[in-house]
Amino acid sequence: MNFKRTYVLTTFSFLIIAAISGSVMLNGCKNHANTRYVLTGDTIADGNNLVRIHCTKCHALVPANMLTKDVWNYHTLPTMGPYLGLTPYLDGYFKKDTSGLTLLEWQNIVSYYKKIAPDSLTAAKPPVKANIDWAGFSLKTPAVTNNVSFTTLAAINPYNHKIYTSDGVSSVLQEWDSNLKMQKSVKLPSAAVGASFVKDEKGTISGLFSCIGQLQPVDFPNGRVMNINLKDEKPNPTVFAADLPRPVQTASGDFNKDGLTDWIICGQGYLKGGIYLAKQNADHTYSISDITKKPGAVKVIAGDFNKDGWQDLVVLFGRGDEGLILFLNDQHGGFTQKSLLRFPPVYGSTDFELTDIDHDGNLDLIYTCGYNFNDSRILKPYHGLYIYKNTGNWNFKQQWFYPINGCTKFVTADFDGDGDLDIATTSFFADLKNNPEEGCIYFEQDKPFSFKPHAIPVSKYGRWMSMDVGDYNSDEKPDIVLGNYSTGFNFQTGLKSFWSKNLPFIVLENNFKK
Repeated sequence: MNFKRTYVLTTFSFLIIAAISGSVMLNGCKNHANTRYVLTGDTIADGNNLVRIHCTKCHALVPANMLTKDVWNYHTLPTMGPYLGLTPYLDGYFKKDTSGLTLLEWQNIVSYYKKIAPDSLTAAKPPVKANIDWAGFSLKTPAVTNNVSFTTLAAINPYNHKIYTSDGVSSVLQEWDSNLKMQKSVKLPSAAVGASFVKDEKGTISGLFSCIGQLQPVDFPNGRVMNINLKDEKPNPTVFAADLPRPVQTASGDFNKDGLTDWIICGQGYLKGGIYLAKQNADHTYSISDITKKPGAVKVIAGDFNKDGWQDLVVLFGRGDEGLILFLNDQHGGFTQKSLLRFPPVYGSTDFELTDIDHDGNLDLIYTCGYNFNDSRILKPYHGLYIYKNTGNWNFKQQWFYPINGCTKFVTADFDGDGDLDIATTSFFADLKNNPEEGCIYFEQDKPFSFKPHAIPVSKYGRWMSMDVGDYNSDEKPDIVLGNYSTGFNFQTGLKSFWSKNLPFIVLENNFKK
């Protein structure tokens, strides 16, 4: 079945994306902002040119109409100023040195956004209105607890069919059986946000759990990847890798073709991070080296993408300089980079998958964006689920878009058993006041690049930050687990919680007829 893999991984997508302008070190933009533009006196022309000269050296262009006038003026520009040598103070800015832009240049940029940015953003209209129904799923829940749920991980192990959850406050990892009864638990050094499950040649089932260290995006490298033998009655986590900048995911592969399994670690970090290769040595120890020091990694997928027999990587970065990058194995222990797509830093990229949707031999791209808790906390009409067609040679063309406020995570499987790939999404930053149903949508594929949306009515049971797909009840059909991070990260004024705060997770059990 297409949802089973030799190594299965899940990622806590929400925490992978951080500050809108934080993809480079603070001095990065200053060092590049040396081109002197001659001001003409035309505020709009000067502002537009200055933005294109300076801001695009750090990230993709953000057109003025992607944010409202107030957000630009009171949130985004004050955050961006220090990267260009300006310090916000009261209602203005001041210069303390000669680096970056001049004060007059910066004032032109501020005036430009004030003049042409809209007062509000128009909501995007979906191509097809979602039916509010259960489609072919039914709801299963564990017992309500006395504790407020801060679930940062919800994952299904394909080898023992158990569900694993982690809590963001207690940092406890729990194992649940098919009756959703908690069987055992273990304390981790910090909240787990990603898991990779492994079954070795002896049948031993273990898990690599990415313990983020700091939930908040700060540069404090105390994250760890912990290895746990899941057959032990009293699990004893051991350190696989330590001193990492907010690790969020691991992925496996044999990257040097020595017959031993190596691991990739995504260190999301904040202003400092990277992608790391943990190469397995002959004595089964690991040596860790940098592939890139670029922060903001959301997710990595390993595969032989240029068909040369060597494992490559595709990585989605979801902060500041957002985009999709192909890392080709150079067959000498390193990788070469090729940028595939670049996204504006207001997208808040959250997840991606590569799959041949139209069966033309090229891997197409499913992509979501919607992290929405930085310096532009408003509903954005360009957040949602995108599908890009691979027209050849890794050139992607947008083929389909469905707007979903704050889209956070998705999973794919042939849920209805008709032979094609369906998609289920979650949104932690949904429009909970006016459209809470967009918190979980199932997209039933009826033909290539065409989907029928079903809004699954689960908004009253929690806020869904983590998500996974797998066969939790061993009936050979893919089910969905949703993790409830019930409190915090609200940006809608006057919103009162109407969802359960005491359910750690729910399961959408697959009842489609085979």
